[in-house]
Amino acid sequence: MPEPMSTSSRDQLLQAAVEHFAEHGIGNHSLRAIAAAIGTSHRMLIYHFGSREGLLVQVREAVEAGQRETLATLTADAGTDPREIITTFWATVAAAAHRYGPLFFELSAHAMQGRPHADRLRHTVVDPWLDPIADVFTRAGVDRPTALARARLSLGVARGLLHDALITGDMAGADAAMAAFTEMALPPREEHPSSAPARDLAP
Repeated sequence: MPEPMSTSSRDQLLQAAVEHFAEHGIGNHSLRAIAAAIGTSHRMLIYHFGSREGLLVQVREAVEAGQRETLATLTADAGTDPREIITTFWATVAAAAHRYGPLFFELSAHAMQGRPHADRLRHTVVDPWLDPIADVFTRAGVDRPTALARARLSLGVARGLLHDALITGDMAGADAAMAAFTEMALPPREEHPSSAPARDLAP
């Protein structure tokens, strides 16, 4: 999900480009065609982004920036329950995926194909997520090496479920699968003392 639009003309153009690509895909449109579609000139896009590839680099970064900020906000309070963090983060990302998911996966395909504008995605699509997600697992009592492995697993599961849901339209099924995975990935909840069965104190 992209970051909220700021008042600068550059950020307004970037947000307009993100929304345009989310609606129509990237395809092979020229910079002139992109400029016409978002109501500006190709000279302005060159001024702010350098080239079509430069614009696409910024679009890619904008798509993920909002997601990272959401996770940072959810984990800012050390007392927030890990299950609540995962559940809320999934709900936020899944809601945004209806619009921005196809764009993310299209850019991911460009990285697989070695296109220049998506090259940096190879280094940012996984690694920057691992420590923040692992922190959620360590908060739940998981040791750090295991937490890092589960972070990568969680990232892959979440993206796989979003990919499936965007193709099939079965977001409810993806929600249920994510809930089941969360219970498998996190340690069992500690039993609250008040809910433990009373001991027989009779001699």
